[in-house]
Amino acid sequence: MTVLSNKLGIDLDDQVPGAPATLVEPAAGPRSVGASVRAYVALTKPRVIELLLITTIPVMFLAAGGVPPLGTVLLTLAFGTMSAGAANAINCYIDRDIDAKMRRTRRRPLARELVLPGRALVFGITLATLSTIGFALSVNVLAAAMSLFAILFYIFVYSLLLKRRTSQNVVWGGIAGCMPVLIGWTAITGGIAWTPFVLFGVVFLWTPPHTWTLAMRYREDYAVANVPMLPVVATEHRVIVESLVYTYATVACSLLLWPVAGMGPVYGAVAVVLGAVFLAEGHRLLKAVRAGQTGVHLRPMRFFHLSNVYLALLFTAVAVDPILH
Repeated sequence: MTVLSNKLGIDLDDQVPGAPATLVEPAAGPRSVGASVRAYVALTKPRVIELLLITTIPVMFLAAGGVPPLGTVLLTLAFGTMSAGAANAINCYIDRDIDAKMRRTRRRPLARELVLPGRALVFGITLATLSTIGFALSVNVLAAAMSLFAILFYIFVYSLLLKRRTSQNVVWGGIAGCMPVLIGWTAITGGIAWTPFVLFGVVFLWTPPHTWTLAMRYREDYAVANVPMLPVVATEHRVIVESLVYTYATVACSLLLWPVAGMGPVYGAVAVVLGAVFLAEGHRLLKAVRAGQTGVHLRPMRFFHLSNVYLALLFTAVAVDPILH
């Protein structure tokens, strides 16, 4: 399990939208054990990991056709959390230079010099090793391989190759954030099927509009750090149009699960209603930008927060449907 596109290292822990920027001085002097522990925990980006549980647990219910074995769920979540934490910690090490420049990220441990860079890297590698071994020994080898793939993809493909080079960074980098779906399914079945790939597609298509609307709010941050997020290199109109295209694709893919997985009426009804609301918000953004609104007046964070709700409720329906159907 690794990071989703909000889930691509893009979290809201550090700054409340609209709040004045606050300069954070590096910590000085000795720190307590508790403070050190909190700093290392912060490296794992816990709030990003929380989002991963939204996709992992429901897929396990779907794979089991009901309530999955509790032991398997707990082990998958434990080692999945370690896997995601490993990727996030190593990402913090890689991005420590740009994190210090960005208002949204400058409270992270390495930006504040709460953890030495080398120790953060060792911490991340250790978590990656333990999570992979744990998956292999207590869940299954295929789940372990997928978890390791997600970590390596997030680090080498997204963080090192794509993030600072292309505006399509979160599109292809989002593959790492889709892996919890496959890991959850594999943990229960020991194999793979079309159903989890449809849900993989939902998360993959959901990631760009979710991330781009957040990046619209923090456009100046990314510009200062020289990260070519789409809102930095394109007009607001183009960003919103492309986001709406991906939103339509997300909703279409969510409806595809209905026949592919033989879902019942609960999932179908929820997917249709959520999709309609999601698309309506996308069209609100498009109407606003065409009316000449710009910047914060577009309220892109409204779409961003709704996208979180959309994904959470859709995957809740994924979990509930097999129990009722």
